[in-house]
Amino acid sequence: MRAPAAQVAQTAQTLLGWELGCGGVRVRLTEVEAYAGTGEDPASHAHRGPTPRTTVMYGAAGHAYLYYIFGAHWCLNIVCGRPGEAAAVLIRAGEVIAGEDLARTRRGAVAHRDLARGPARLVRALGVDPSANGSSMIDGSGPLLLSPPTRPMDPASVTAGPRVGVAAAHDVPWRFWIAGDRTVSAYRRHTPRRRTERGPTAPESVAEA
Repeated sequence: MRAPAAQVAQTAQTLLGWELGCGGVRVRLTEVEAYAGTGEDPASHAHRGPTPRTTVMYGAAGHAYLYYIFGAHWCLNIVCGRPGEAAAVLIRAGEVIAGEDLARTRRGAVAHRDLARGPARLVRALGVDPSANGSSMIDGSGPLLLSPPTRPMDPASVTAGPRVGVAAAHDVPWRFWIAGDRTVSAYRRHTPRRRTERGPTAPESVAEA
């Protein structure tokens, strides 16, 4: 089954301003990216169908999908399709609003704006580990807890643009962020690595969700 692309994009936008807590730290979400399901989005991990890694993406909405990238970093997504549909929203950045001292023990001596500015930094600031994969982010049964903002986000403050670092569907405007927020990450378009004399072209970067 397929998750309608427009629905995934709309869900991503509505997540801006929500709060996500884990490990004694809470962040306000300031940047997200939408990824649709099988056959609809070549940048999605689920584009060619389910795999052992992407099974979580076909499960119930509100669950965590974590994946490892570049052999060094974990990235966190929120599953947002109906069961059997693959769709997820990558959490790209947030502002630490509680537990800053604890976040700094995980991130080091960085500026406040950089504590959770980028998907891997956000995961580290929150202290998320692979055991959270597949857990609910909405019912309190897992280490992550997603909660709505006290006031709805003003749609006029939401900006859309191309997704970051994906190897396909480069210009699909499914990255959404709060305009003017200093915690939003820098945009970097994917650049394929060139063939060298020593061997074949290096693998392209992993699509972010």
